[in-house]
Amino acid sequence: MMGRLGVWALRGLAHLPLPVLRGLGWVLGQLFYVLVPQRRKVALRNLALCFPGASPAQRRAWARESFVAYCQTWLDRSWLWFAPRRVVEQRLHLHGALHEIEGDAPTIIFAPHFYGLDAAGVAVALASDRPFTSIFTPLPNPVVDAVVRAGRQRFGNGRMLNRSDGVKPIVSGLRQGGVLYLLPDMDFGRNDSVFVPFYGVPAATITSMSRFARLGRAKVVPLIGRLTPTGYSAELLPAWQDYPSGDAEADAALMNQRLQGWIDTMPGQYYWVHKRFKTRPEGEPSLYS
Repeated sequence: MMGRLGVWALRGLAHLPLPVLRGLGWVLGQLFYVLVPQRRKVALRNLALCFPGASPAQRRAWARESFVAYCQTWLDRSWLWFAPRRVVEQRLHLHGALHEIEGDAPTIIFAPHFYGLDAAGVAVALASDRPFTSIFTPLPNPVVDAVVRAGRQRFGNGRMLNRSDGVKPIVSGLRQGGVLYLLPDMDFGRNDSVFVPFYGVPAATITSMSRFARLGRAKVVPLIGRLTPTGYSAELLPAWQDYPSGDAEADAALMNQRLQGWIDTMPGQYYWVHKRFKTRPEGEPSLYS
């Protein structure tokens, strides 16, 4: 019942003007920052590790901004998933190296965990009818899970693969000229991970992007989603040259290094509420105790 109520609420919110929706998200973000101390502590710890030279006041400001962006982008899923197509198109601005998604060259879109990643994915789906695959982990509530999957496949020629389906369908889709939407910049545990620097801190980083690029003979094209007052800016960047290099650890380090440069342009819009440094090298203590 709670899942159904949430879906009805999203459908209703889709009709609100964007400034009203963003204002509501701002209020919720401020409340969550105060009322969810565990996640606030995680965000502040991440920011202290990654920006030790910033003042505590600056890190608190970024953390608040992150909570607000989190709430605003969740509410924005109402119109992304339920508003008329013309409304969605008016609020999304896809720009940059658009030629990278033309043709049928196997393509991996590297979409880091900025809060605009869902909207950026919709922007690409609206602009291209190429086969478009993303990977998901099923949500516990089947009603919510079905709505999320339907919303993310609403436009374009998309499909969502369960993480448990394995590598084979992913590689097959790439080799047939498809696009893979990949979000590899979280801590997914020790398996298939290497420890490489992220803002100078060893971080468990999965090597799936370079592996998929090698197996699928695919280029890697970064996509940066940015929350704006009028909706979202989604910027496609040129494909990486000489990637993958054949060294999975070096490729993972390069991914983190380039991601840092993008985060530096908008620290408050990155997903700091996630325990990015939860998995530690053998023998090292937790950074979140």
